[in-house]
Amino acid sequence: MFEFIRTHQRLMQFFLMLLIIPSFALVGISGYKSFGDDANTIAKIDGRALTQQEFDSALRNQLESYRQRLGAQFDQKLFDTPEFKQNILDQMIAERALSAEVARGHLTVTDAALQKAILEVFGGEGKFDMERYKAILAAQGMTPAMNDARMRRDMAFQQLSGAIQNTGFAPRTVAKTVSDIGAQEREVQELVLPISEFAAQVKVTDDMVKAYYDKNAKLFEVPEQAKIEYVVFNSDAVMSQVNVSDADISAYYTQNQQRYTTPESRRASHILVAVKKDASAADKAAAKAKAEAILAEVRKAPGDFAKIAKAKSEDPGSAPQGGDLDVIEKGTMTKPVEDAIYKLKQGEISDVVQSEFGYHILTVTALKPATVKPLDEVKNDIAAELKKQKAAKKYSEMAETFTNTVYEQAESLKPVADKLGLKIETAANISRQPSPAAGAAPYNNAKFLAALFTNDSLQNKRNTEAVEVAPSTLIAGRIVEFKPATKRPLAEVDAAIRQRVTMEEALKLAKKTGDEKLAAFQKSGDATGFGAAKLVSRSKADGVNGKAMAQIMRADTSKLPAYVGVELPGMGYGIYRIGKVQQPAEQDEARRKTEADQIANIVSQQEMFDYVEALKQKAKVKIVKPLAVAASAAKTDADAK
Repeated sequence: MFEFIRTHQRLMQFFLMLLIIPSFALVGISGYKSFGDDANTIAKIDGRALTQQEFDSALRNQLESYRQRLGAQFDQKLFDTPEFKQNILDQMIAERALSAEVARGHLTVTDAALQKAILEVFGGEGKFDMERYKAILAAQGMTPAMNDARMRRDMAFQQLSGAIQNTGFAPRTVAKTVSDIGAQEREVQELVLPISEFAAQVKVTDDMVKAYYDKNAKLFEVPEQAKIEYVVFNSDAVMSQVNVSDADISAYYTQNQQRYTTPESRRASHILVAVKKDASAADKAAAKAKAEAILAEVRKAPGDFAKIAKAKSEDPGSAPQGGDLDVIEKGTMTKPVEDAIYKLKQGEISDVVQSEFGYHILTVTALKPATVKPLDEVKNDIAAELKKQKAAKKYSEMAETFTNTVYEQAESLKPVADKLGLKIETAANISRQPSPAAGAAPYNNAKFLAALFTNDSLQNKRNTEAVEVAPSTLIAGRIVEFKPATKRPLAEVDAAIRQRVTMEEALKLAKKTGDEKLAAFQKSGDATGFGAAKLVSRSKADGVNGKAMAQIMRADTSKLPAYVGVELPGMGYGIYRIGKVQQPAEQDEARRKTEADQIANIVSQQEMFDYVEALKQKAKVKIVKPLAVAASAAKTDADAK
């Protein structure tokens, strides 16, 4: 919407990178401390080296991030560009310049702030679980200490960047002007010269057909096609070959019986005679005597426990509910009380129990004993679990067999199919690029198709290598039949070309006539032949062609009526008369506020961009080795190894 975005694409790319790339995903926690050597240095920031290894690692990390997010849609060729690599380098330099400023400014994050942030990110439901926290970090290859360091630096960055971006604001007059432009309405009338009115005037010759055919050869090309055989090896293939015996199931059930046990459940009530921790011995004795009296009363009429609790318990939380403490879970009550509850039978009344809160009289109102699911009830679940475990262990072994067999016996897929019990599938009309019609079919994968259409596979009909097309999914294939790309003969497409040339020539005639009419209208200001007037805006086209709308809203309206001529491909030529320009009667305040926020955000981003550029100057950024040279050197080193 805003011209600023179109004219500051470099700025937008920079901040897009900041949003997409997680903090320190490029450099890593220890990256800023690395000095490297001159021969291996790409750039220096604040006197410290950014090395080739660090850049290569950042590039790999970012590619892997995209690979995980895009899945089967990931195509590394789209990222293998100088622009993408330069963006990675720019981001690394910006991070280090910011990091140097954080260090100079002694920006710190307190332990309390860090702890709060960790709880917000990793707390989840209920209380913080340290073991879960460690497991999450371990899956990312990190320790709690590494995460603490990362989060401290991220939060320091946020302090710095927030302080800068908060200085950016957009004047209300600017926001109002931009909003007014977006909401502006224009009254237009339309006059269309359709192609059909000029088609009869077009005479298409054989030479015109031949010229179109030669100039647009790609339009008439029949792409290369192959018929293939393929085999897929995945976890399902392994599972089909894994057996679990009744003895295995019984042993697992015995060893893991706790998993199938529902623990005992107890619901309890109490009557409390409260005593303060610092109460005198006399006060404690009086409270205990009172509790003993209440106990005697309860034992005379056990059925009145709830009634007596409502009247005499000094626990404000449970007394109104007749002393009900709900279902008791171990570890949730003070120990003397919990121990007493777990010794009682249902309906039994305890002796007076002392705790830090005073004296309790307890009873168990409901008791469900522990139950164990019988083996027959969980047998199928255990079998499935054991099959998964065995399959996971066997997968690597079988995957290696699959890979070796398709390579060593490359003349056919039958040996690997027989050895591993796989089915040979076929597919026809396969080309080098994935087909939308084939969807998620395993052979419809860019990596596999690239392997399939190598010279060895095409010319010698040999098996491809084993290609991983999804997690725990390998595929190998071979070409059975191949038809190279061909061009449809001219005679076959002659009629279609004549129709297309006719439309193109008719459009030229419509445009010529339309330009003449447009010039006449601009002189006279006439409205003859135009349709009814309608109000249009950038958000309401009211049936006007999109290409025409762009020209209508861009037209100079300093003098009215104004006229616009637009070529409408496939339709004809349109002339539009603009008779009035106005603001809508009712303003959309919500839209205006949103647009004002967008403008302020862009200004803030510009402030941050300028600040980072200034920090790069302050850090005396020096490019030691241009990126193209660095990449070439890295490739040479890799080849040498």
